[in-house]
Amino acid sequence: MIERYLDDFEIGERFVGPGITVSEAQILDFALMYDPQPFHIDREAAAKSPFGGLIASGFQTLAVGFRSFYQAGAINHASIGSPGLDELRWLKPVRPGDTLHTEVEVTSLRASKSKPDRGILRLAWEVKNQTGETVMTLSGMHLLRRRPE
Repeated sequence: MIERYLDDFEIGERFVGPGITVSEAQILDFALMYDPQPFHIDREAAAKSPFGGLIASGFQTLAVGFRSFYQAGAINHASIGSPGLDELRWLKPVRPGDTLHTEVEVTSLRASKSKPDRGILRLAWEVKNQTGETVMTLSGMHLLRRRPE
């Protein structure tokens, strides 16, 4: 694992996570548990929907995107959670067999005034499919430890 702290990041720096393929079984399993809308759980209903077939839940796309980013190893050493996400957008449906990867860019970083051992790293996220189409975007805030003195 790369030992990077908040102090080690630079605005404009980019990270790319590995591809993760989403199977039909994974889409059905996730949706049955967390997002049981017909176009996520029923092939026939999904075929008649505006999507023309089964699609993954946006929440599953978010989870797969985070996994891809985390596997890139950029924040793993210093991460202490996240205060939230902004501007989450699902732009294109994710279908069975799609392979997703995450590309992120550092947009800002700020040390905490009240807790000097940490700060917030803000990243612009794009989750892309195997053809390079952006399927999801968001602005993520990540709490990271600062480099010990």
